[in-house]
Amino acid sequence: MGDLFESNLVEDINIEDSIKGSYLDYSMSVIVGRALPDARDGLKPVHRRILFAMNELNLTHRAAYKKSARIVGDVIGKYHPHGDNAVYDALVRMAQDFSMREPLIDGQGNFGSIDGDNAAAMRYTEARMSKIAEELLRDIDKDTVDFIPNYDDSLKEPDVLPSRIPNLLLNGSSGIAVGMATNIPPHHLNELIDALLAYLENNEVSVADLMEHIQGPDFPTGGIIFGKKGIIDAYTTGRGRIKVRAKTHIEQKRNKEVIVIDELPYQVNKSKLIENIAQLVRDKQIDGISEIRDESDRDGIRVVIELKRDAMSDIILNNLYKSTQLQITFGIIMLSIVNKEPKILNLPSMLDIFLKHRRTVIIRRTIFELEKARARAHILEGLKIAVDNIDEVIKIIRASANDEEARNNLIARFSLTEVQARAILEMRLRRLTGLEIEKIESELKELLELIEKLQAILKSEEKINQIIKDELIEIKDNFSSKRRTEIVEDYDDIDIEDLIPNEPMVVTITHRGYIKRVPVKQYERQNRGGKGKIAVTTYDDDFIEMFFTSNTHDTLMFVTDRGQLYWLKVYKIPEGSRTAKGKAVVNLINLQPGEKIKAIIPTSDFDDSKSLVFFTRNGIVKRTKLSEYSNIRSNGVRAINLDENDEIITAEIVCPDTKWLFLVTKKGQCIRFKVEDVREIGRVGRGVTGIKFKIDKDYVCSATTIKDEEEELLIVSEKGLGKRTTASEYREQARAGKGVIAMKLTPRTGDIVGTVIVEEDKDLMCLTSIGKMIRVDMQQIRKAGRNTSGVKVVNVEGKDKVVSIAKCPKDKTKDENNKESEDNE
Repeated sequence: MGDLFESNLVEDINIEDSIKGSYLDYSMSVIVGRALPDARDGLKPVHRRILFAMNELNLTHRAAYKKSARIVGDVIGKYHPHGDNAVYDALVRMAQDFSMREPLIDGQGNFGSIDGDNAAAMRYTEARMSKIAEELLRDIDKDTVDFIPNYDDSLKEPDVLPSRIPNLLLNGSSGIAVGMATNIPPHHLNELIDALLAYLENNEVSVADLMEHIQGPDFPTGGIIFGKKGIIDAYTTGRGRIKVRAKTHIEQKRNKEVIVIDELPYQVNKSKLIENIAQLVRDKQIDGISEIRDESDRDGIRVVIELKRDAMSDIILNNLYKSTQLQITFGIIMLSIVNKEPKILNLPSMLDIFLKHRRTVIIRRTIFELEKARARAHILEGLKIAVDNIDEVIKIIRASANDEEARNNLIARFSLTEVQARAILEMRLRRLTGLEIEKIESELKELLELIEKLQAILKSEEKINQIIKDELIEIKDNFSSKRRTEIVEDYDDIDIEDLIPNEPMVVTITHRGYIKRVPVKQYERQNRGGKGKIAVTTYDDDFIEMFFTSNTHDTLMFVTDRGQLYWLKVYKIPEGSRTAKGKAVVNLINLQPGEKIKAIIPTSDFDDSKSLVFFTRNGIVKRTKLSEYSNIRSNGVRAINLDENDEIITAEIVCPDTKWLFLVTKKGQCIRFKVEDVREIGRVGRGVTGIKFKIDKDYVCSATTIKDEEEELLIVSEKGLGKRTTASEYREQARAGKGVIAMKLTPRTGDIVGTVIVEEDKDLMCLTSIGKMIRVDMQQIRKAGRNTSGVKVVNVEGKDKVVSIAKCPKDKTKDENNKESEDNE
């Protein structure tokens, strides 16, 4: 008997398999039933149940608020058998405008703050659905979604909401399940709808095309996203990382700078952030901050960070970004439930799932309305038969012993259905008036037209897509808003520009293509005839070919000998010491093999009133609007069409007040003619002749622009001689002439190196082929006539020679020290 008992009731099992099976069941329960959102309506079960319960309570956006405790009670009593705190926390989050891009609940009372303050108890707060939340539940009573039994099988709840809005991407979602997590950022509704409409037109549209509509995440707290790489990765693969930074601005308070924080990264606790900054200041990890105040109010965030007198705001911000949550990394994981399974989705897949859901909802809604219309039309057809044969109908009814007999007699006489016969028996006498009869006929006609329309919808995918489109446009019109989060194209560019002071730099480039920038203050001014300082360490076969001065935030246009133009920011050039070699230009811009840079033009804007003028070795001059070069690609653009055996010598910006162009040849000729003589042409044009050469093998070695005839031109030769001459001494000529003598050349002078316009607040920088640099006050160089050789500007020894000249700001500190010494004497 004992053996029989054991064999019938006891089963041997492997405990490892039992634990594995139990854990898998638990895992799937957590994944599907708690932690992850559905890809169709973007809701986790608790959020869906809260909204459905509020809908059952008729808590629309126009209804009176109801206590949150009442709503939570309905949810946990009917649909969600978990703790009331879990439900209330979910309800609170759906009401927070700093957590949800479009809050789904309209709360009244204390629902927490961005400082991390908790919401008031549920007995104190009140809530109702927001207007947009009603779009999630629209048509739920038209058999648009499946209903499933609740936890005790006493009620039905929706498996998913019909959802007219793409809520998964609109409000995002975050959650940790067993062995997986989701972190979907919120987005801008207008952009999502534009992308959905584009996908409707072409379901093979690429991620790049969709990103023409969806810029990227749009956080409710604003902030700035740096770079699109993480966004592209997330939209393409379902995973990506983006950097989000607080939005700040700088104010001046007396002689100090003040940093003001206007917007915070998503999900950053403001109070803890301020505490963190204060702790860093106390620990002396960040110097330069004197006071921190939180001046935020109902109008927005305003955290004020006062700096000490000598502190630089950009450096302080740099440290804050590195050490605090003023900058965060948001990891995107686009994981959601699809057909009861967790899947990582890319952007097209998410849009496709939502549109398929909408298509299913519309088909089911249409079928529901069609069946309802057919049922009503069926009854009206029966009533019409009764009205048309009213005398006979009354006679049959009066002759019948009871309802059942009357119904059967009507069915037999007029071939009616049981439903029609019942409707006739329930018809009131007032329906027999002429007006009521017309109403029946009119309603029947409208129903038949509606039935035909609904049938046409079910037969046409195009009509279903049009309905989806119309509903999406309606949503966009009703809930349009402005984007809050700014997205910057290139994280590296903006990051560095925000952190580096805007100060003058000397940029040098060698013959072998090494470039660097050095602060101007590192070069002290010397007297005329000085030997200079080493500006860069070069190899034996290398020498400095070009240098110029510019501010760190300026845009550089690199013009090459082949007529290509490239774009770069000064701060992207690596900074080095005076003797540092620098970095190869090919690592910064995409130069072709053998291509050499001939002009580097700094500018702070691309104003349409300005133009860019190009000068070539063969004397060709070309002028084009500067705005045509504002959108430069990484591989450069064609700036000019060059003749065979010709190359670019230099290029300059022409402003509205520029009157003349000035060209100088290697053998001492020059020409000055009006800017208007060179009309503006397109970006890839050839240009016109600027000068004709007197001597064979002569070529243009330098060129510049002139604004006033009283301006002085400084010309320097290879052997270090130079002179200042008034522009008016070089008489104006027509374009394409042979010009006049620019400088009297002898073996002692060598050929001409270049020319610059003399400015009172500028010094002259001269570079020699072995890398020496000398800074000279241009006012110390003697004025001389046009046909003279000038005076010694730079002492060059042996085979060394001057290879380039340029202007730089005066060393004001040195000037002040000299002035102070003179006063003391």
